[in-house]
Amino acid sequence: MILRKLKLGFLITCSVFAFSQSKPLKKSNVSVSKKAVKSNIVKNTVTKLPVVNEELPLLIPQKKNGKSGFVNQKGKFIIQPEYDLVMFFGEDCNLLNSPNEKVKKFGSGDFATVEKGGIAFRINKSGKRVYQYNSNDLGRCQQELKKALFHAYILSGKYGIIEDSKFKNPSDRNQFTIYPSYQYLYILEGDDTSNPMIIATYNDKFGVIDVNNKIIIPFEYSDIKRNYSWKLGKMFEVTKDDKNYYYIDSYNRSY
Repeated sequence: MILRKLKLGFLITCSVFAFSQSKPLKKSNVSVSKKAVKSNIVKNTVTKLPVVNEELPLLIPQKKNGKSGFVNQKGKFIIQPEYDLVMFFGEDCNLLNSPNEKVKKFGSGDFATVEKGGIAFRINKSGKRVYQYNSNDLGRCQQELKKALFHAYILSGKYGIIEDSKFKNPSDRNQFTIYPSYQYLYILEGDDTSNPMIIATYNDKFGVIDVNNKIIIPFEYSDIKRNYSWKLGKMFEVTKDDKNYYYIDSYNRSY
């Protein structure tokens, strides 16, 4: 499916922007007036969305009865759950670099990628499908990858963290950023390579720590997904029963 093929290459930023028109205004004064009113309604709807955490997107993916849509930061569905898969609103570099000039606009952060019945679409913040993916429209992403400063290190079956530029001798405990003491560690991709979020397992429970070994998310989850939710939305996708996943922010508040 197109959506799964694109996951590694797109949705680079998680910023949420105001809705932008996809069709040019007509010359008629009446048409302009109607279009302006419609545009203002959409913009006002986005503006009025409640803000619990300013670092988070205003619209957050949420699943209900096996289908996914988008809720606001207080958990109310704004875009009803009808899709098999949804991703955060954000840029799609494949469309931004499309050879088809007419579809490049749908690669902006004003839209989100969703999938239903094996067909992938871009939707706007009012939930309208504005573009259906076509493989001929996909360009090549020209991303500048940031080199990771830290990596997980396994010693005697335990996981720790090292800073590549400073680590040379594993027998010197002081050279470890975090000395190996966890069952598992995974460094999440994010914008701040100097202070990445790290998924950790301790006493068979998942949590999140930083490179200073500070606990960000307590060890109370049965799983935390290793995906792009932190990079795109500053959120973690977690579960306590291995079945029902949901999003939490860095304060461990659920959405």
